[in-house]
Amino acid sequence: MAELDISTKNCIVEKQGKVLVVTLARVEAKNALTPAMLIGMYKAWRLLDSDDELICAVLTGKGDTFCAGMDLKAGPEGGENAEEIQQLMQEVPDLHWQALLRHNQPMKPVILAVEGYALAGGTEILQGTDLRVAAEDATLGITEVQRGLFPLGGSTIRLRRQIPYCLAAEMLLLGRHVTAQEALRFGLINKVVPHGQALAEAMKMAAQLCENGPLSVKAITKSLRENGHWLSEKEALANEEVIGWGVFSSNDAKEGMRAFKEKRKPVFTGT
Repeated sequence: MAELDISTKNCIVEKQGKVLVVTLARVEAKNALTPAMLIGMYKAWRLLDSDDELICAVLTGKGDTFCAGMDLKAGPEGGENAEEIQQLMQEVPDLHWQALLRHNQPMKPVILAVEGYALAGGTEILQGTDLRVAAEDATLGITEVQRGLFPLGGSTIRLRRQIPYCLAAEMLLLGRHVTAQEALRFGLINKVVPHGQALAEAMKMAAQLCENGPLSVKAITKSLRENGHWLSEKEALANEEVIGWGVFSSNDAKEGMRAFKEKRKPVFTGT
């Protein structure tokens, strides 16, 4: 993989073919969030949107923990090097929310690979991703309530829409930890794998995505992003039709059908 110059001290951004790999890298503090980490993630998601060669991204953490959330020792001000993010936030006021996939999610899929703990902000980021793999010993949780804090990353809205209400309320109000097996049963993640295999499995998913029609992947992701619970079914279906017909009229659609007829693998060009 080739490391990109948008990488920061605590966020490594690499490109492997058509996949952008984003790694939270602060092992000594269980990958707790820092300004440098937020800046790296923000830049990664904007690159994912702007680079036509990229099909998807994989988000993971270095070491045995995905992310322990906000650095409680540093507080909301962010601690060391916080001045850089403060300067950037004058230009992009919601930079931190974009980084955490609360606002302005990229219009391409993000696959999450979780090892160990994904607590507080770690599970809040999870809810902004599309496909999720967790190691069998992973632990998820929205624990802000136990520290007298509020989960501003969107969990009081998103979590109840992604799993049953009572389970979401239990996680939010009690701060209860959830095992990988429970998260799979709730439908909060897609797959549980052996310890140490989450990233490898996420990369397999990414490879499968990259074999599909790039226009199809992007359009389906756009429809998932824009046609949520806030729209009536009638409005959502009308929007879906506008998004979908553009794909049907593409060269890739013709190639896909031709390849099926000829019993071969399609060669998509993204046009």
